[in-house]
Amino acid sequence: MNQRKILSIVVGVVIAIIMIYSFSGGQTTEEYIADILEEREEADIFMKNNSESPFKDSEVKYEGLKYYEPNIKYKITARFTKADPTRIVKLGTNDGVEREYLTYGKAEFSFADKPQTLLILESVEDEKLFLAFGDETSAIETYGAGRYLDVTHSGGNTIVLDFNLAYNPYCAYADGFSCPLPPRENLLSVAIEAGEKTYQ
Repeated sequence: MNQRKILSIVVGVVIAIIMIYSFSGGQTTEEYIADILEEREEADIFMKNNSESPFKDSEVKYEGLKYYEPNIKYKITARFTKADPTRIVKLGTNDGVEREYLTYGKAEFSFADKPQTLLILESVEDEKLFLAFGDETSAIETYGAGRYLDVTHSGGNTIVLDFNLAYNPYCAYADGFSCPLPPRENLLSVAIEAGEKTYQ
């Protein structure tokens, strides 16, 4: 094998490594998992000690949140399409009071060889993005009324959906909270075995 061919192979390997590194957000898989575990530790501290925790005045004993093991395959870069025009969406809640949101856009991706679409909303009150979803694990391993996922968008044609960070609304832990339910568009036809499981 001549030097030119060897050099070509080396350059190809280096480019592949750079692409993988860039896709993971400049992290190794180990670093990514460590960050997820650190966030979970912080959530545990908040739930256990913070005055705003849903367990603060609850009769339910706090015994720690339950999660799926972190898995980088659930960090998905989806195609993003901005809503144009925007429209008002009214979401039902567990206590029967509707909340109004604006359509922000939709995220499209494929998982388990099935096309999926999620509607991303924007809060009328604070202009933060809101994503509530249900999936095939709902009411089995995860909270039956769906989970939430915090997302941000920088304006491009993609958006990152990291389901390892999916979490339960406060209604999953105690009574007295008003929690929006996922819109019909956000009931996924696959099992998202990532993020937080049901508490009890």
